[in-house]
Amino acid sequence: MGAITPTTPRMGVTLRESRAYRDWRLLAVTNLIIAITLCVAVAVAYAAAALIQARYAHLKVRELARVPAWWAAIGLNGLGAALHVTSLNFGPLSLIQPLGVLTLVIAVPLTAVTARRRATRLELTGMASTVVGLVGLTLIIKTAGKADTLTRPELTGLIVVTIVLVTLLGLLGRRPAASTLWEAVAGGIAFSVCSALCQTVVVTVGDAGAAALLWPTTLLAMLAISTFAIVATVLTQRSYRKGLSAPLAVTNLVNPATATVIGVSLLGETIASTGAEIVLAVACGLLSAFGVAQLARARETAPTPEPKVLTG
Repeated sequence: MGAITPTTPRMGVTLRESRAYRDWRLLAVTNLIIAITLCVAVAVAYAAAALIQARYAHLKVRELARVPAWWAAIGLNGLGAALHVTSLNFGPLSLIQPLGVLTLVIAVPLTAVTARRRATRLELTGMASTVVGLVGLTLIIKTAGKADTLTRPELTGLIVVTIVLVTLLGLLGRRPAASTLWEAVAGGIAFSVCSALCQTVVVTVGDAGAAALLWPTTLLAMLAISTFAIVATVLTQRSYRKGLSAPLAVTNLVNPATATVIGVSLLGETIASTGAEIVLAVACGLLSAFGVAQLARARETAPTPEPKVLTG
């Protein structure tokens, strides 16, 4: 009897550990399902918003303010952003970021459906190339380091550089017969800078408490976030006026690329990829560029719906 006693607690511990492991796996699978579901919902919201914006891309901002459907698109963008933040509570960024390309996967066929036509071969090959390239870039190029904040000189410098760069790209896009992709690039940069500034505000408030919201640096960051968000929305709206797919693909490329540059140069992150992985990343970048070129060609050949005209 005495020989059995020592094994009994061990058997009990093993059973408890086994049950805990099953519970942990169940929780992990549940979180994964929730994260993927939220990512799909985010993609649907963003794709629907982009489609609505594209139908009114020929209008000026003052005219857009009188269009209820455009405000619905803004609401869908806000919903997408909220769901994206929520999804990060259930899955890692390494999973969430690649699933962001679902927006393009949904938007391209949705554009064809609403135009009552089939997606062209150029659209499908361009979409596939861009998506594969984007996923590859996201999975290969990894950054390491804890979440950091911008110092006051870095914050000021980033805002000034962004204003100059976005203004220049926006002006290039306003030239007669200029490509709308200039504005798509500008919008992607502005959205990415918004994310970097949001990280600074969130981390600062998390470390110092709500009182940090009244600090001059935090107030400047929040003002810049609001301004760049509006500018990015207007620029991406304008970039859709000759077609949706190519500008949307460019914005999806520029946004994470700019985020990586900001993270490495200003936020203390380091490139964690090996030399071979960087070579593969270059190949993925070229594949994505090929996809964007295909989508740009597709919008020149595919029939586009008549733009919405305001009445009354």
